Amino acid sequence: MTFAFAKHYIDFLPRFYRLSFVAVLSNMMVPLAGLCDTAFLGHLQDIKPLAGVILASILFDYLYRILKFLRNSTNAMAAQASGENDSKGVILAGLRSSLIAIAIAFIILSLQYPIQKLGFAILSGSPEIEVSGIEYFNARIWGAPAVLLNFVLIGWFLGKEKNSFVLLISLIANGSNVLFDYLMIYRWGWDSVGAGLATALSQYLALFVALIGVAFSINWQDFSKAIPEVLDKQALQGTISLKFNILVRFLALISAYSIFTNLSARMGTDLLTENGLLLQIALLSQFTIQGVGMTTQTLIGNFKGQKEFTQMLPLLITSILTSLIIALGFAFSTIFFPQPIFSLLTNHSEINQGIVQYTIWLLPLLSFTAIAFMLEGYFIGLKEGAVLRNASLIAFFMAFIPLVILATYFDSVDLLWLSLTSYMFTLILVLVTQISRTQDALEFT
Repeated sequence: MTFAFAKHYIDFLPRFYRLSFVAVLSNMMVPLAGLCDTAFLGHLQDIKPLAGVILASILFDYLYRILKFLRNSTNAMAAQASGENDSKGVILAGLRSSLIAIAIAFIILSLQYPIQKLGFAILSGSPEIEVSGIEYFNARIWGAPAVLLNFVLIGWFLGKEKNSFVLLISLIANGSNVLFDYLMIYRWGWDSVGAGLATALSQYLALFVALIGVAFSINWQDFSKAIPEVLDKQALQGTISLKFNILVRFLALISAYSIFTNLSARMGTDLLTENGLLLQIALLSQFTIQGVGMTTQTLIGNFKGQKEFTQMLPLLITSILTSLIIALGFAFSTIFFPQPIFSLLTNHSEINQGIVQYTIWLLPLLSFTAIAFMLEGYFIGLKEGAVLRNASLIAFFMAFIPLVILATYFDSVDLLWLSLTSYMFTLILVLVTQISRTQDALEFT
C-alpha cells in the first residue's frame, strides 16, 4: 500500500505527541524508582543486598511484568470502545479486566510460599545472596493486588486518553516508593526487606488515588447498566482470549530476560551485578519507549473503532521513528559516558570498570527493541493477539534459545547479549510480514 503524507495523514501528530509525552513521563517513573532501589542498595558497604534484590527481581519479572497484559489488553479494548462512542463498552472493559486481575492476585497470594520455594530452587546464587532475595520477595509480594489493579486502571485511563490520570498515579506510586526507600533502607537500615516493603506500600497508595480518579471520570448511569453484562459468557471469553495471547508475548519476553540474568549469576556475582546494571539502563529505555507504544495502541484501537484505516500506517511509522530517537539517546549516552552514569548506581569501582566492555551491546539491543515494541503496539491496538503470540514464540524458540545454549557452552557473555538482540530482531521480521495481511483485512471490514 502506497501513500503520501498529505494533511489528513498527519492530523494525528499533535494528538500523538501530546499523549506520548504524558505516557512517556509516567512510564519512565517505574524504572526510575527501581533505579532508586538500586542506588540506595548499591551504596551500602555490603553488595549482597543489591545482588539479592537483582536475583529476586527475576521472580517479580514473571509475576508482574508478564501480567502487564492486563494493562495492554484493557487499553486496546477501552480505546476501541471509545472510538465507537460506546461508553458502556468502555466501562465493561475495565470491569471485566478488574475481575481477572483480582482473581490472579488471589492465586498469587495463596501460592506465594511454593512460588518462592520453586523460584529460588531454580535461580542460581550464593546462600548469602538468596537470603537477601527471599527477604525482598516476602515483603514485596503483598503488593500483588494493588499492582494488578493498577495495571488495569492505567490501561483503562490510557484507552480513554485520560493520560493526566496515568501521570498522577505514576507520580504517587514512584514518588512514594523513593520516599519509603529512603526511610526503610537508608534511615532504618532494613536493606532488602525495606526495598520490597517500600514498593508494595507505594502501589497501594497509587491504587487509592486511581480509584478516586475512576469515581470522578465515569457516568454512573452507564456503570449501573454495565454491571449485569460483566459476566456475559461470550464477551468474557473474548476478553480472556485476547489477554491470554498478550500474556504469552510477555511471558516470552520476560523469560528471555530472566534466563539472561540467571545465566549471568552462574558466571559470578560481579558479572551478575554488571549485567544487572546494564539491564537497568535497558529497562529505563524500554519503559520510556513503551510510553510511545501505549499511545500507539490507544490511537490504533481508536482509529479501528472509527474506521479511520488510512492513518494507521503513518502512525506506525511515526511511532517507530520517535522511539528510535529515544532508544539511540539512551544507548549513546551510556556508551560515551559510562563512568558518570554507573557511578550513580554503585560506588564499587571493580563493577564500574568491568561494565564498560559490554555497553556497546545496548546500541543494537535498544534499537531493535524500539522497533519491535512499536510493531507490537500496532497489533495490540488491532486486538490481533494471535499474531503477537506466534511472533513471540518464534523469536524465543528459534532465535533466543539456540544462542543461549551456545553462550552456556562457551561461557560467553557476548553470546549472551547476542541472544537478547537476536530475539528482538527476529520479532521485528515476523511482525513486519503480517502488516500487509492485517491492512488488507481492515479494508474489507
